[in-house]
Amino acid sequence: MRYPQGGGLTTERQQFREELRLKAAERFAQGEASSVIAKDLRVSVRSVQRWRQAWDEGGPRALRSQGPALLPRLSEKQFAQLEAELAKGPAAHGWEDQRWTLARVKTVIGRRFHLTYTIQGVRKLLVRNGWLCQVPARRAVERDDEVVAGWVKEVWPCAEDSRR
Repeated sequence: MRYPQGGGLTTERQQFREELRLKAAERFAQGEASSVIAKDLRVSVRSVQRWRQAWDEGGPRALRSQGPALLPRLSEKQFAQLEAELAKGPAAHGWEDQRWTLARVKTVIGRRFHLTYTIQGVRKLLVRNGWLCQVPARRAVERDDEVVAGWVKEVWPCAEDSRR
């Protein structure tokens, strides 16, 4: 049995589920009904039916966990190279401003490693490796904080209507 992208399960939880399937396989051999097995193992009848079908086709071996469906396409060594490329900044890769967007990281991965990722795949790759999405504070270069503070104290109270 495979779980897409690991199924969001920890290794312990995957092992627990595999043990459930193997217990069900023992009961399949005894000829028990799917509904009885489902009730005893506290799973859905449909799950037991899927397990039984896999068991019929491949025996108990077909119910063993085969690990995640997809392994990360970038190795740890390649991700370290990607981090080095990102540390150079967007300007080194031909962009004028200093913002890394997911689309830009996707482009760098494509150019450097000849791999195609989706935007969401890039986000998952970065989050999996400890990167956070951040939005820069957008402040005008001409901004004068003293003038803004004065406006908030003097002008804003006059412009604001009472709530009554």
